Amino acid sequence: MATPQQRIWGWYFFDWASQPYNTLLLTFIFGPYFAETARGYYMGEGMEAEAAKAAAQSYWGYGLTVASLVIAVFAPILGAIADSTGRRLIWVWVFSVFYIVGACGLWYVAPGGETGMLFWAVAFFGIGLVGMEFATIFTNALMPSLSNHDDLGAISGRGFAFGYLGGLLALIVMLLFLAESATSGKTLLGIDPLFGLDPEAREGTRAVGPFAAIWFAVFMVPFFVWVREPRTAARPLQIGAAMASLMDLLRSLRFRASLSAYLGSSLAYRDALNALYAFGGVYALNVLGWETIQIGVFGIIGAITAMVAAWIGGNLDKRLGPKPVIAGAIVVLIVVCLVIVGLSRENVWGILLDPASNTADIVFFVCGALIGAAGGPLQAASRTMMLRHTTPDQAAEAFGLFALSGKVASFVSPFLIAVATDLTGSARLGISPVILLFAIGLVLLIWVKPKGELA
Repeated sequence: MATPQQRIWGWYFFDWASQPYNTLLLTFIFGPYFAETARGYYMGEGMEAEAAKAAAQSYWGYGLTVASLVIAVFAPILGAIADSTGRRLIWVWVFSVFYIVGACGLWYVAPGGETGMLFWAVAFFGIGLVGMEFATIFTNALMPSLSNHDDLGAISGRGFAFGYLGGLLALIVMLLFLAESATSGKTLLGIDPLFGLDPEAREGTRAVGPFAAIWFAVFMVPFFVWVREPRTAARPLQIGAAMASLMDLLRSLRFRASLSAYLGSSLAYRDALNALYAFGGVYALNVLGWETIQIGVFGIIGAITAMVAAWIGGNLDKRLGPKPVIAGAIVVLIVVCLVIVGLSRENVWGILLDPASNTADIVFFVCGALIGAAGGPLQAASRTMMLRHTTPDQAAEAFGLFALSGKVASFVSPFLIAVATDLTGSARLGISPVILLFAIGLVLLIWVKPKGELA
């Protein structure tokens, strides 16, 4: 029988186990590697370099759009079904399999492949992303059973901090021992990738998928050993009743101004943040010409600031509530995005730079640190704000709706970035739609009650 503290630590381990999908696959290793591989493919088809960069970013954006649309459609339905049966852990098991299968499949994304390779790359990535997002819904829904209401903000922040630490360590291991430079074929330690992996075939970098899958499988053990659902009477699966409950919740939104405003706000700002994570490494590759090693070091800095800030933000959440933490983080991210859109090797919003200097690199490193420092507390405070708008017996359904609110924008933001990139022909200007999304999220936050509707 697990103690209350073990149950909390077991719950933390889901963040530790799953974070590498964001850190390694989405942002800092596989995402840029896919952009590099896709760019090479398009240049081999006769495209100019800049057009090939834009085409690669667009393909990645449309792939994320499809995966996010799947999540948006099914997340609230699955949440309603889970609440109707009182079973949540079984869904974590099911979608853990999706995570592992999708991550392992990325090993087969080799450079120099045909157009079908690009399709399978985003398909496997999408399977794993769906698994991670759906599993997150049900682990978030277990939060109310961990402690009393006043402690949940701190627990959420510490969970994210612990998760970022896991992502950081996984990234360091990848950079030191596996991920190779495209030019030298060496890792950050200056050695060949371990296990005899072929650097010319980029096997060290491609190993990021199986590595993330193994990491997840190993570190989910404490979660499954220590975390238990609250005991409830067994209820049969009644899809009709579950859907009726979901429809009642959706219809009630017109009478619940705070929840409606919060869902709209999070719809915009959370997935503007997701877009930054999804395209940050791709931006560094296409605009600044960084290699995998540089992007990985950038990721280490961002992960460190996110880990520290998420812990601090959790304590601020406990003292001040989640709303001030969310608002402050959004303001920081708007400023950072304005800098990024105006940044190139030659200038920052018209201020000329020496292209041979590393000034642009330093500016982008600072931006990465600020994204981490704002993004960690923003995500942690977001789920505690959602808890202030629901009850324990409706938590899975509510977090399904929360995932829907996020993934609607996660469907929109990659699409907007892909379209903006196509229209401008610029990977740099293609990032600009996220500024508008952050601004919308900040404005809608005005109508959100700091203590939620259940206070």
